[in-house]
Amino acid sequence: MWPLHVLVNKLLGMDELDDQQSDENHWSLVESFSFRQSVMNGNYDAALLPRSYFVDVPHINQLRTWDCGLYCVLMALKTLGIKTCNIQELDKLCCTTSIWTVDLAYLLQKFAVNFSYFTVTLGANPNFSAEIFYKEQLPNDSARVDTLFQKAMDAGISIECRSISGEQLSLLILSGKYIAIALVDQYRLSRSWLEDCCVSSLCNGSFSYTGHYVVISGYDSTTDEFEIRDPASSRKHERITLRCLEKARKSFGTDEDLLLISLAKPKIQSLNVVNKDLLLKPQDFLVEPFQILNLYFLDRTFSASSVPQCSSS
Repeated sequence: MWPLHVLVNKLLGMDELDDQQSDENHWSLVESFSFRQSVMNGNYDAALLPRSYFVDVPHINQLRTWDCGLYCVLMALKTLGIKTCNIQELDKLCCTTSIWTVDLAYLLQKFAVNFSYFTVTLGANPNFSAEIFYKEQLPNDSARVDTLFQKAMDAGISIECRSISGEQLSLLILSGKYIAIALVDQYRLSRSWLEDCCVSSLCNGSFSYTGHYVVISGYDSTTDEFEIRDPASSRKHERITLRCLEKARKSFGTDEDLLLISLAKPKIQSLNVVNKDLLLKPQDFLVEPFQILNLYFLDRTFSASSVPQCSSS
């Protein structure tokens, strides 16, 4: 009798996938996880890492005020070699114009991307209800967002309720194993140069939070700067100091949301992963195929559950 993963491979027409590459991806993921745990536990020697490291992430400009997160996912997918996806497909898959980080996590999971989701709040934060940015959508979004969080584990999404420091993030980027999608305060991000110049009279004024997503693609320890891809910027490469990124990333309203994306390429990238028959109808299979494949390459274990579909807010 065929093993379960062989049956799934035959079902999806994946017999031609190379076994050697599978093993390489598996060990790459194991090494990435081991390194990440070492950094989180504070027992990794930074001297073993290069002084700078930059990933060639393609810069793509967003077209609407609300779709920065979708474009960050698109940039990440293209970096991982998933070329068949476009913004129209992501738009259809997400099913809402009120994008939360958990929505982006489900998108990445649908493409079998290996990632971890860090946040300091599990679910929609009710304390944000007074913020202008959240005031209109939060009442409508709370139930949907909370449901996505509750079903995340069954969908194979790893969510860790913890804060990631700028130093930890810099080590993870320097390892060459990760890029990240971060939720930031766009106001603080766009005015970071003022803080670098220490113009206190200009920096201390009151302002309203505006949520925005960027891709963190590199770090230079000599200048203590991260390289980012900002979908709202015309500049393809931007630098921001660790201190300023921390302020933008940990501003009230962000929950310090961070999607840490492994650069180990998904095994199913050779498939047409935007095929709606595969992505949008998991009920057609006894076991969700993408979840099986994702878990198989991680630890050879399987779980029979389906990725819940997002609904309009």
